[in-house]
Amino acid sequence: MGFSSWHCVAAGKETAEMEVYLDNSATTACFEDAAQLMHRILCEDYGNPSSLHHKGVEAEAYLRYANETFAKILKVNEKEIFFTSGGTESDNIALVGAAMANHRTGRHLITTKIEHPAVLQPMSYLENQGFEVTYLSVDRQGKISLEELEQAVRSDTILVSVMYTNNEIGSVQPIAEAGALIKRKNPQTLFHVDAVQGFGKTRIYPGKMHIDMLSASGHKIHGPKGVGLLYVRDGAKVSPIMYGGGQQRGLRSGTENLPGIAGFAKAAELVYQDLEQDVDRMYGLRAKLTDGIKTIPDVVINGCPGSEGAPHIVSASFRGVRSEVLLHALEERGIYVSAGSACAAHKPQPSATLRAIGVEKELLEATIRFSLSGFTTEEEIAYTCQNLEEMVPNLRRYTRH
Repeated sequence: MGFSSWHCVAAGKETAEMEVYLDNSATTACFEDAAQLMHRILCEDYGNPSSLHHKGVEAEAYLRYANETFAKILKVNEKEIFFTSGGTESDNIALVGAAMANHRTGRHLITTKIEHPAVLQPMSYLENQGFEVTYLSVDRQGKISLEELEQAVRSDTILVSVMYTNNEIGSVQPIAEAGALIKRKNPQTLFHVDAVQGFGKTRIYPGKMHIDMLSASGHKIHGPKGVGLLYVRDGAKVSPIMYGGGQQRGLRSGTENLPGIAGFAKAAELVYQDLEQDVDRMYGLRAKLTDGIKTIPDVVINGCPGSEGAPHIVSASFRGVRSEVLLHALEERGIYVSAGSACAAHKPQPSATLRAIGVEKELLEATIRFSLSGFTTEEEIAYTCQNLEEMVPNLRRYTRH
């Protein structure tokens, strides 16, 4: 069952124009099957999975279903799966928890300059706690240098964190090669991967890719908001960063968000059912969108070209048009896009990712992110390209005056 046979639970608002949602890197519409499962757990099978009576046993079965589902997708052991409130918490547990658990071995950490704030902010916190952090540079396409990574790994390096897919420009890192390199250089170094934008878009196998910890989030793959997962390889030392009732083997205490966890698992099950077919379709739509944008003069496409990049993200800089102006002009036509990461949308500073890949100053505030999903249609892409071709020249003339 591919994306074409799935239905969104949310009803779009009535508008005279076509509604085109191209901000799927910020969040996605929830699958109807996932929403219905959540409703049943909220209203009927509402027991606490820690309770010993029948309602608790009934609830625990959903937790077991979710563990089995993710363990099968990632080809890992069920006891290596932990559920959190989302990608941000997963990243924080992985980074802060691993740093605190391994600080006697070393105090050197490595990450990249284009990570999500959910990684960069914990790294900044750890620097304030006395850890040393090396920030890897990236090329014009947003990819790290394996040679630079190899030189950066030291005998006292306890953790490396590299995101799978960049949330702003869609660059995909050589994760398997990086993992193998890290383990060759220092087998004790833990490798964490923020796969929030990569999970559900490719098959990820932590064991084969030398990944010790991996973060993912429900609302990026047509699951609910407020739920995520953290894979932790059995034997990897990670300390809890919050304490309580000892749920989830003590690493993540607190009563489990059972409706969210089950909804996330159902969404993952559906996404991975026909993954290759649906990803190929997204690549086709991405190519049509990119080709349409390229017909407009003075536009720069950021990130990796073609199949080298993520199937769902297109970052484009429109010279002479402020991103916020273009965003709202598109919104008036029923087209919803982003001026960058939704997590940083209310912050005035230019994108660290765009600066890191060398985007010229004039284009930093002229960049739009289009992000697709399995619900995106060819008609929506054609409608978007048509409107961009019409409005960008007009907005440029308006700006000049």
